[in-house]
Amino acid sequence: MHIRPAKIDDLPQILSIYETARRFMRQSGNPTQWGTAYPPQEMLENDIVAQHLYVGVDENDRPRMVFFFHIGVDPTYLHIENGQWPNDRPYGVIHRIATDGTVHGGLTAAKDFCAQFIDEIRMDTHNNNLVMQKALAKNGFLRCGTIYLKNGDPRIAYQWSENKANGTCAGKEN
Repeated sequence: MHIRPAKIDDLPQILSIYETARRFMRQSGNPTQWGTAYPPQEMLENDIVAQHLYVGVDENDRPRMVFFFHIGVDPTYLHIENGQWPNDRPYGVIHRIATDGTVHGGLTAAKDFCAQFIDEIRMDTHNNNLVMQKALAKNGFLRCGTIYLKNGDPRIAYQWSENKANGTCAGKEN
């Protein structure tokens, strides 16, 4: 799978991917993380313009996966409870990762892509998103504690480090 920045022309397929992901989340016991309309189209359009939204495309350049990636401080990660970040090094964040269900290993592909640009990556997920928690552990992300979204909702916080010597979260790995 080739990963490239998303374009406005990709928006219909991106919206379809997120609908498929929301349906999968509901079916796998996680109905509230993204509800019925997250992420909103305006947010996606803004992310495309800011060049923070990426798509994984097939051989016909058709988006099959989508995710947000940005290098820099994420305000929701400034405070962490029930644990700690393994280090204070610069990091990138991956948010809102989803596939259309026809590809597997989307998180691995996204992590490997992002690791070309920075060697520390943070993510978070809902307590009910057991599928993502398993994928994060499989990809070497450490469970670090709890962060809170802008609206106050808690999320499990994770960090991946290219160099595992860069620290541990709360003294243990997944």
